[in-house]
Amino acid sequence: MTILASILEVVLNSLQKIILIAIILFLTATIAKLMNMLLHKSFQKASKRLKIDHTKYSFIKHLTSGVIYLIGISIAIYVIPSLRALSVSLLAGAGILAVVIGFASQQAFANVISGIFIVIFKPFRVGDRINIGVTSEMRGIVEDITLRHTVIRNFENKRIIVPNSIISNETIENSTIGDEKICKWVDFGISYDSNVDKAKKIIMEEAVKHPEHIDNRSEEEKNNNDPIVRVRVVSFGDSSVNLRAYVWCSNATAAFKLGCDLNESVKKRFDKEGIEIPFPYRTIVFKDNKTKKKLNK
Repeated sequence: MTILASILEVVLNSLQKIILIAIILFLTATIAKLMNMLLHKSFQKASKRLKIDHTKYSFIKHLTSGVIYLIGISIAIYVIPSLRALSVSLLAGAGILAVVIGFASQQAFANVISGIFIVIFKPFRVGDRINIGVTSEMRGIVEDITLRHTVIRNFENKRIIVPNSIISNETIENSTIGDEKICKWVDFGISYDSNVDKAKKIIMEEAVKHPEHIDNRSEEEKNNNDPIVRVRVVSFGDSSVNLRAYVWCSNATAAFKLGCDLNESVKKRFDKEGIEIPFPYRTIVFKDNKTKKKLNK
């Protein structure tokens, strides 16, 4: 009976500790959730009165949750004497383990520090349209900035999860920060036999007619009657004279739509007005007279 009582006492003590840990973790999760709700409500109220950057709210929310969970886990370890003694023993003899963990968590700390720098220096914000890396396909709308990574929603509605440390080491193209207006370059090639002035006039007329086009001329340029849309001969290709139209739009989305529509409308006008868009020609030269005679027969 004494052995059974001892076993029962150990089981009850262990069960009490497990229940206590579960209660602490449950309270931690509940408090973190309540804090997120309070922050969300406070942000909504403040956003109606003041212009508040959503990036700061998002980052503060994640940071607050992380701090609350860290405090909760620390309390769970502290209130249980056996866990406290175990943690002291592990810390006393974990020099090598600490070095290993330090190297393993180096990248994690780099992501946290990079996330803090992003929030402070603001190379982009939540809602901005960005492109990470000059030749990269990581482009889209910033949805969230966490302690570890940034979430980007691309234009196929897929989410790209990029660690903050990688973003800090890349060139970032931001189409939203500062001035959202975009000067869209739309290129066309016409044959050397086509009338260049007529082609430029057609491109200009089609660009000005588009609803997404805006007049970005200064007052001085308007007084000088400078063209609303500039079309220039930028180069000579193997079989084409290359023209480029510089068309201003209110934002990047409008610029993409304008570029697609302008390609279609200018192509139709070129067909109607007799402006040729060249395509590659291949000339075959026969040097063997015998081969020529056989083909002629």
